Amino acid sequence: MILKGNQRAGGMQLAVHLMNTRDNDHVTLHDIRGFVADDLSGAFKEAFAISRGTRCKQFLFSVSLSPPETENVPVDVFDDAIEAIEEKLGLSGQPRAVVFHEKDGRRHAHCVWSRIDIETMTAINLPHYKLKLRDVSRQLYIEHGWSMPKGLMNSQEGNPLNFSREEWQQAKRIGRDPRTIKAIFQDCWATSDGLRAFQNALEARGYYLASGKRGFVAVDWQGEVFAVSKWTDQRAKDVRAKLGDPSALQSVEDVSAHVAKLVDQKLEKFSADMRQQLEKARTGLAEKREALVQRQRTERQELKERQAERLTQENQTRADRFRKGLLGLWDWVTGRRATTREQNEAELAECLKRDQDQQQKLIERHLAERRELQLQMKRLRDRHELDRNSLGSAKSLLGQDRLVKSDDDSSPRLEKGKQLRLNP
Repeated sequence: MILKGNQRAGGMQLAVHLMNTRDNDHVTLHDIRGFVADDLSGAFKEAFAISRGTRCKQFLFSVSLSPPETENVPVDVFDDAIEAIEEKLGLSGQPRAVVFHEKDGRRHAHCVWSRIDIETMTAINLPHYKLKLRDVSRQLYIEHGWSMPKGLMNSQEGNPLNFSREEWQQAKRIGRDPRTIKAIFQDCWATSDGLRAFQNALEARGYYLASGKRGFVAVDWQGEVFAVSKWTDQRAKDVRAKLGDPSALQSVEDVSAHVAKLVDQKLEKFSADMRQQLEKARTGLAEKREALVQRQRTERQELKERQAERLTQENQTRADRFRKGLLGLWDWVTGRRATTREQNEAELAECLKRDQDQQQKLIERHLAERRELQLQMKRLRDRHELDRNSLGSAKSLLGQDRLVKSDDDSSPRLEKGKQLRLNP
């Protein structure tokens, strides 16, 4: 499991954060050791009061324990991990508190220790605790056969897919099929009898006629410029004979600005539609989550009450086995009372183990239910992110300095000062 720790003060704020049921589906105070108080606020107040006898400001050490997302990890595994951390960092025997959080279908734990050694009234030094926590984390992954994150296997590993925006755009341009583009221009040329018909045919396919330095050109929605004579396989004088004087058209700059405005309007409409759909879906999933959490909390409380009632009855049954009066005295003399006590203690241990197993099974079922809902949320976010990135890529492409090609499409150049800006 992933272990993240830090030295800190602010015990009251930490207590409020750890017991926050607003942002977590379920919060369980699992264990408090070494404090007089039986609640977090009281325990951290004790730790602060003791720290006043030292110069230590960051008197607490907090560690979060996050197991792999798909694993159902029992409580005793968390307990063993906490013990390993204590031994590795030199915190064995220190007062501590353990809290479990469940959120988004995952369960993790927080353990907070007091750093103050009350015998010496000094703060326990924690050198290189991040490296030590990483060693404990790596050992836990190996011990339990979990799939280890690459960061734990080799901290020097990085992402090789580190393309720049310019490299990505160049690859996109190279990937366009020139045969398809030429077929579009030639079809529009063959079916047109003049400037207006040719212009309308091109615009229907996403190309807009403009007046270039060498005659007629077409601009696509990405700002790429195509020489009409080249892409229709016609001589320049034949193009002029059919279409007339190119100066009657707008310049490349004006057409590019017009196209960018059209694309901007279309992308903004897409963005608005996406936001509306996302908000509607989020609202439905949020209602599902609230209903699920409330049901799970009710089930856990009912189980807790049933177990408490059953334990009370079983304790009474075990207590009734001890005879009173002279018979009780006789049982004490003959050793029967000791035998009965051993029997009761064994049964109590079995009952507590039974209750713990029931709680664990209920928690695992609840986590599975929550993970299914979280998967739906993740799919929604991923789908929205994919659509948003697609729109963002188009906006980024049009929002940068325009990469304008010359009329013969041979040498691309950056046209300074020409930037099509889109709303983010």
